[in-house]
Amino acid sequence: MTNIDFVKEENFLYKIKNKFIASIKQIPKKKEYVMAFVVGNKNMLDNEVYEAYKDNGVTHLFAISGMHIALFSAIIDKVLKLLKVKENKRLVFISIFLTFYAFITGFSSSIKRALVFVICNSLNKIFKLKLETIDVLYLALIVIIVINRHIIYDVGFLYSAVISFGIIKYNQVVASSNKLVQALKLSLLTFFFSLPLSLYYYYEINFLGILNNLYYIPWISLVIYPLCLLTTLIHPLSYLLEPLVNLTENLTLLIGKVTLFKLVLCFSLVSVIIYYIFLFLVLSKKRIYFLLIALEIGFLKVKPYFDSNAYVYFLDVSQGDNAVVITPYQKEVIMIDTGGKISYQKDESLKRKKEYHLTDNTITFLKSLGITKIDNLILTHGDFDHMGEAKYLVNNIQVKDVIFNCGELNDLENELIVTLTKKKISYQACLNELNIVSNKLSFLNKGSYDNENDNSNVVYLKLYHYKFLFMGDASIKVEEDLLKKYNLSNIDILKIGHHGSKTSSSKDFIKKTNPQYSIISVGKNNRYGHPNKEVLENLNNKLVFRTDLDGSIMLEIKKDKMNIKTFKS
Repeated sequence: MTNIDFVKEENFLYKIKNKFIASIKQIPKKKEYVMAFVVGNKNMLDNEVYEAYKDNGVTHLFAISGMHIALFSAIIDKVLKLLKVKENKRLVFISIFLTFYAFITGFSSSIKRALVFVICNSLNKIFKLKLETIDVLYLALIVIIVINRHIIYDVGFLYSAVISFGIIKYNQVVASSNKLVQALKLSLLTFFFSLPLSLYYYYEINFLGILNNLYYIPWISLVIYPLCLLTTLIHPLSYLLEPLVNLTENLTLLIGKVTLFKLVLCFSLVSVIIYYIFLFLVLSKKRIYFLLIALEIGFLKVKPYFDSNAYVYFLDVSQGDNAVVITPYQKEVIMIDTGGKISYQKDESLKRKKEYHLTDNTITFLKSLGITKIDNLILTHGDFDHMGEAKYLVNNIQVKDVIFNCGELNDLENELIVTLTKKKISYQACLNELNIVSNKLSFLNKGSYDNENDNSNVVYLKLYHYKFLFMGDASIKVEEDLLKKYNLSNIDILKIGHHGSKTSSSKDFIKKTNPQYSIISVGKNNRYGHPNKEVLENLNNKLVFRTDLDGSIMLEIKKDKMNIKTFKS
């Protein structure tokens, strides 16, 4: 048996750090902003407000980076000058102090870049190496990468490095006697250097961020950030900080509602490289290449509308169902069920007022495809694992129409209808067919049963000559009724009913539908024991894909063939 040694004595540096953080937690008002700006911990920020900052393109101000380090350094340097400390000693003291501060903040990638740059720049001055500022940046980046080569995969480091390069390398482009013009140029430079990274990693960017930074940068850097620093020393100042933060948040939430200037697009690595080549040419006085940047973005934006393939995605939402159908030329986007398991809830001590939902991942996935609207949201039935995320979904992405099943609506469905009514989203129930361009989508289950599962919408879909059947949670009884009413032979893709439960997918049903491929949407190690062994035996001669084993599943449907890809999480 392995012995475990308990360390009784805590490292004195960690003692200082923990006492510092404990002191901040005693601040009576807006301690979450002090934690964010001084310590670099954003977990206490309200999620809705932080998402609004993100939508407005100003979350970079919450990452302790070059701006904060520069302000800190300037303050320390000013104090040391007043104390008549010589320059070399000032540089050494600032470097040591900032190293300790980086330790307090947990050595985030952005602060590493800023810290190593300050140290390299100090050495440059002390030893009179006469390196240009851009060369100091190159040296700092090389040192950081040599220490930890994996940092090149860190998004925060990439943002910090790329934006710093743009500002330092092209500072002459920004220079202007007019301070407002200079601020606008700086904002434009920062925006265009960060644009490809935002589209590569997050698939979305807000052009309004160019203007937002004009007032956010001076407001945060000259008012909020310094006040947060002072509040760590003088806690009652938090009462002054509170109204200023409230003003910032209210303005942020208001601006966040403006969606007119948002671009949703996915950049590949090749697109990122091409973009930067064009940007460097533009900044080298070859303005015509700006047109090529616009053409590159425009081409990527319209590209899906020239894609003649259809796509069906079965998304891994743990123990639930969530499928997305995209018809040729992206004419329609149809979602069948939303899933319903909340991924996790933040600890109460973090005091974030909003939970994370699996639908956040679904929405991000749709954005990666350039999709900002769902034409039809089909809910097979009112169980939480099929539509629990529907309310959250319609509140966070545009939905044109919602389709319910036959039978009585339950509390969850009625609650969703209240939301749909408020948002003026149309909804229907118990449909026969859905009109989609050049394809057929039918609702087969018209029976009136005494339980929610058996009242599931059973969706028959034909894309080109491939036939799909989505069974919801319909049981063997429903399967028998469907076989009596319809010819369901030779189904190409069968979405297995009720996550592979023994109540569905009878041997007779599988034999008569004869699916070429079967999909089981099911959670890993779920408490229900899905999929059932008997169901798997019934599918013995079929090719089965499972979200618990294969992750999300993509079917690319062409006129003459179908390709299947899986994406393990």
